[in-house]
Amino acid sequence: MAPELSSNWKRLQAQLKQESEASGGKRKAVSSEKQRNTLAKRRRLERNSTGTQLKGGEKESSMGNWMSAASEVQVQPASSTTLALWAEENDISAKDLEEAYGGSLRHVTAQGRRADNINGGLLKDVEIGKYVGIDCEMVGVGGDEDRSVLARVSIVNFHGTQVYDSFVRPKEYVTDWRTHVSGVSPKHMATARSFEEVQADVEEILKDRIIVGHAIKNDLEVMMLTHPKKDIRDTSKFSGFRKHSAGRSPSLKKLAKEVLGIDIQEGEHSSIEDARTTMLLFRRHKPAFDVEHAARFPTFPPGSAAKKPRKRKKGKR
Repeated sequence: MAPELSSNWKRLQAQLKQESEASGGKRKAVSSEKQRNTLAKRRRLERNSTGTQLKGGEKESSMGNWMSAASEVQVQPASSTTLALWAEENDISAKDLEEAYGGSLRHVTAQGRRADNINGGLLKDVEIGKYVGIDCEMVGVGGDEDRSVLARVSIVNFHGTQVYDSFVRPKEYVTDWRTHVSGVSPKHMATARSFEEVQADVEEILKDRIIVGHAIKNDLEVMMLTHPKKDIRDTSKFSGFRKHSAGRSPSLKKLAKEVLGIDIQEGEHSSIEDARTTMLLFRRHKPAFDVEHAARFPTFPPGSAAKKPRKRKKGKR
């Protein structure tokens, strides 16, 4: 038989229980307060990740952040240090940034976000750099044949800043403007440039540069241009993106949604937007692109190029 507890011990147990309950209540209150603080912090982080506060209280979406150099902050022409800091904040390594501009950042400026200059031709105040993203819009000609010809071309730089944009006047009678997709209509032809002028402009921009695009073979064909394969980065052929389309070439719209979490081509296409999307896809996975490219186009130090195997001469041994 258990011994009966003294009245003093009972009172002590009751007091301890009361203090324990009281302290437990405090801990619960503190826990709730911590939860509220954690939730508030999480919300602040989510706001920061999806939108950046700009001057005047205006918010910019995360997609807009990369679209032009240093779009997160309005800055004047910047030194290489400022540009490098911007790159760091946007997950771009200093090495990649220097490579993009030929190893010299002295004259590169981080420009504030600007409105697109539709049909503006070549923008003289934009640093082009080593990498350019390109996209074309096409219309149909030839009746039943429904051949595609160039109707608009847009080019952006490594930061997604517009470098070139122009409508193009087809030489043949247009039988299908495809406006619901191409975004091009007869009204744009009043200020469109000739095919020859646009072709010459684009050829000059692409010369000695690495071009980034989606199914870029189609764009080059419609512009009647060629480019060294070693200087092409095609997001439709990148093996890392094939998983989004069961091993096949995924559409740009699908990649934008599943890789970047953004919606594009909702209705009429914008070649500037598509060019920016391909550039962002490339930038997000640049190291993997570089590895895959190096495997396809190995380089050898000067004087150590791999020798071709000698052909065995036919005849007597």
